[in-house]
Amino acid sequence: MTVEQKVRETADEEIPLPGFDLERFLPYLVAELSVKLSQELAAGYRDAGLTMPQWRVMVHLSHAGRVSVRDIERRTSLERPKVSRAASHLEAKGLVEKRPDDVDARLVALSLTREGRRLMAELLPRAIAYQRQLEAVLGSDLAGLQRAMDKLLGTPIE
Repeated sequence: MTVEQKVRETADEEIPLPGFDLERFLPYLVAELSVKLSQELAAGYRDAGLTMPQWRVMVHLSHAGRVSVRDIERRTSLERPKVSRAASHLEAKGLVEKRPDDVDARLVALSLTREGRRLMAELLPRAIAYQRQLEAVLGSDLAGLQRAMDKLLGTPIE
């Protein structure tokens, strides 16, 4: 018996795998879609010198106002070190201001500076235009997709 025959025989004796369609596997598809949408959206802020974590911090601050790093971490699904690094870079660029939190002095609160607000006034219309393009592509499917995402985001699946 050749080595190739032994390998083939061993493979035949392995535990059979159940049918699995990776191309229709929802977690895989959502992850792929997230990467695609993030990359396309990045075209709207990359030329402003922002990384994805910096964009997420900036857009959250433009939406929520002055908030803690902890809040940004929760709302953006970024780990604390990434939020902290992004905030430090944004502060160095003069786009974000750090101060002790008014309620809990152990926390750092972030807010957009005047220059940060100016930049977001330039970038947010690009994000809005991208959102409108997605809505146009989805058409009448948009409402169903939003309901499905709301359901999945709001319901723990065990």
